[in-house]
Amino acid sequence: MQQDPVVRLEGVSKKISSKTLVDDLSLDIQPGQVFGFLGPNGAGKTTTIRMMVGLISITKGDIVICGHSIIKEYEKAIIHVGAIVENPEMYKFLTGYQNLRHFARMMSGITEERIQEVTKLVGLDNRIHDKVKTYSLGMRQRLGVAQAILHRPKLLILDEPTNGLDPQGIRELRDYLRQLCKVEGTTVFVSSHLLSEMELMCDRVAIIQNGRLIDVRQLKTEDGIAVSATEIAFDVSDPQQAAIVLSVGRVENNLLVMRASREEVADINARLVQAGIKVYGIREVTRSLEDQFLEMTGADQIG
Repeated sequence: MQQDPVVRLEGVSKKISSKTLVDDLSLDIQPGQVFGFLGPNGAGKTTTIRMMVGLISITKGDIVICGHSIIKEYEKAIIHVGAIVENPEMYKFLTGYQNLRHFARMMSGITEERIQEVTKLVGLDNRIHDKVKTYSLGMRQRLGVAQAILHRPKLLILDEPTNGLDPQGIRELRDYLRQLCKVEGTTVFVSSHLLSEMELMCDRVAIIQNGRLIDVRQLKTEDGIAVSATEIAFDVSDPQQAAIVLSVGRVENNLLVMRASREEVADINARLVQAGIKVYGIREVTRSLEDQFLEMTGADQIG
């Protein structure tokens, strides 16, 4: 049975003066997923996130979080959200633990046990009583995630959380987010410019350009198995003539490339041989998320 989405963006637009930053964006985010948000620089990612957490107004449309409108029922909607927009801000002269205690006082029902629980979940057990000014950037990111999930939000929103992290820090963050979904059932909405990491981290991704939704891609099955975009490459004697004979496909690196099912591959091979074109080899071509992203957006820069 299909569950109701944790977040539903309903025709959301944002205009400032005559400039449209986000244009009629509609999107459903299902529970328990790590959902990626991708787009070139200036595509509208951070603007969308700011509208989701109520930092800026929505020009048109609505955002519904756990059944509550961010416009009409802001307090009921935002209580289900934990967020880090841009960089986590902490009191550097306090310890990690003191920071968490400070934030815990702002919300009801957060126990000492919960503080210990989130500290362990993000792997800060050994350093939680050190001052934040001694933390690396990766540790501050982890403390930010701990603070954001103190109140057990249904939705965790992270805007470019991997910025400035080294490869080990990125991997650790990815593991924590996957663990968060598994242990706490939290839905994670994350934007990032590191497409290879998003491919490893996310179950689904939405791709936007110029404020408009281009596509939503499934990256993993419910069992966590990666889903890749697969095409078939034919190594033939005359790729250009083969494309003319078949009236489909494209020539790439002197290969004829196209989408085809297992049954269609045999038929295509027979047609090429019949047309006098020699077939030297047939193989699957798996394209990365970055390849697909650049193909759809035509972007030279990713952000």
